[in-house]
Amino acid sequence: MSTAEKTEGDDLPWGEVTPDAARRLLIAAVEAFAERGYHATTTRDIAGRAGMSPAALYIHYKTKEELLHRISRIGHDKALLVLRTAADGPGSAAERLAEAVRSFVRWHADHHTTARVVQYELDALGEEHRTEIVALRRQSDAAVRDMINDGVRDGEFDVPDVPGTTLAVLSLCIDVARWFNVAGHRTPDEVGALYADLVLRMVGAQERVS
Repeated sequence: MSTAEKTEGDDLPWGEVTPDAARRLLIAAVEAFAERGYHATTTRDIAGRAGMSPAALYIHYKTKEELLHRISRIGHDKALLVLRTAADGPGSAAERLAEAVRSFVRWHADHHTTARVVQYELDALGEEHRTEIVALRRQSDAAVRDMINDGVRDGEFDVPDVPGTTLAVLSLCIDVARWFNVAGHRTPDEVGALYADLVLRMVGAQERVS
């Protein structure tokens, strides 16, 4: 995926961020945070990557933390939508869980640079923003947990510990952002298919989903 990391349906990368200068700064921040980490990145680093002066950044973002929050909020919203779309879709619990994992993994692979920032810089957020993002994470947890509970109820899954298994599934998917490499030998679709099969095995699914 290019620097822009287009999201499906976007006319522009991070097209929901306006004006253009604010969007360019946000893209630069994603790159810098992913490469150097939040704490090692300065506002000067971000402005320089965007081809602007440090003073220009403060026109659009009051602090570096505000930039991180905007990135994290948009990223978590998109990831949650991916999960909910699958969870609320048609089919058995196994079919919905497999589609959720495939889609969630593809998103983290396709947008691995953004996802690294979104998923691994949570502790850098201020208390108010961190609380907001944690609430979104709990919604993602609930979406996966509900699908697993549906499968247990319907006799499709054999899961003695639903909360623990939910955590394992989400951790497995999210970690793709840490290691995925576009030059690797598997595409995002292939990784998604592999992980969907692994998760169905994890929950003891009675039938595999193609």
